[in-house]
Amino acid sequence: MRDPDGLIARAGVRGDPDRDQHFLIDDRVLDRLPTYLTEIDADTSHILEIGGGTGALTDRLLAVADAVTVIERDRKLAAFLREEFADEIEDGRLTVVEGNALEVELPEFTASVSNLPYGVSSEITFRLLPESRPLVLMFQQEFAERMVAEPGTSEYGRLSVSTQHYADVELVETIPKEAFSPPPAVQSAVVRLAPRDPEYEVDDEGFFLRFVKALFTQRRKTMRNAVRNTGHISRLADPDAVVDAADEDLLRKRPDAVTPAEFAALANLATDVSDRTDG
Repeated sequence: MRDPDGLIARAGVRGDPDRDQHFLIDDRVLDRLPTYLTEIDADTSHILEIGGGTGALTDRLLAVADAVTVIERDRKLAAFLREEFADEIEDGRLTVVEGNALEVELPEFTASVSNLPYGVSSEITFRLLPESRPLVLMFQQEFAERMVAEPGTSEYGRLSVSTQHYADVELVETIPKEAFSPPPAVQSAVVRLAPRDPEYEVDDEGFFLRFVKALFTQRRKTMRNAVRNTGHISRLADPDAVVDAADEDLLRKRPDAVTPAEFAALANLATDVSDRTDG
């Protein structure tokens, strides 16, 4: 495997915290990341990597995948990847896409392993999750803990419900700051997301996710007050009708004690008893 420090030297770059660039340089971590896919027998025929940097992880992914596509927004780094991995590109095993991962067209991929830019990690994750592919992603540790949090804990919130709606989520490894160059201000964590259908049904997925977002803006209120106070966010025309029809035990809870299945049932009820101002 290519040496991470050697790649940085050949690229002639330094990570830039102001641009959310922290290069992963710990060989042991880099070697482990692809195994979080292979140990669940994920299809690794075409792996997507977002934020290729200088290619240390790209190199490891090429060892387990038939093909890899890297999306890299930095023009200089994208050019370096094309030079450093010219043979793999010529062989058709690697594609380098220069651009913003929130804007470019995603390829048909079977799984993704990525050290995400932390500033846009949430937006990228929720672009990937609806694709229903196994994901191994690096986040700030606090963010990762919120993704896997259970009802009734202080970390449980909108991120927990929305993520767990799409996948089984597992925090598989905590990464120290020193594994990166330059070290970030916080510890990081690796999360594995295995896609699956939820155990409940939702009538309107877009409304369900918006409804959950709205209610968690009132996480210290009861569900009764949260529904009533957030009609402008959820776009419910008649929040009182939802309150009148909902289960009294549920209405006494706070949002951070409500399970994803309970949110789904309430969202379905809301679509039945109240018009929505977005039509």
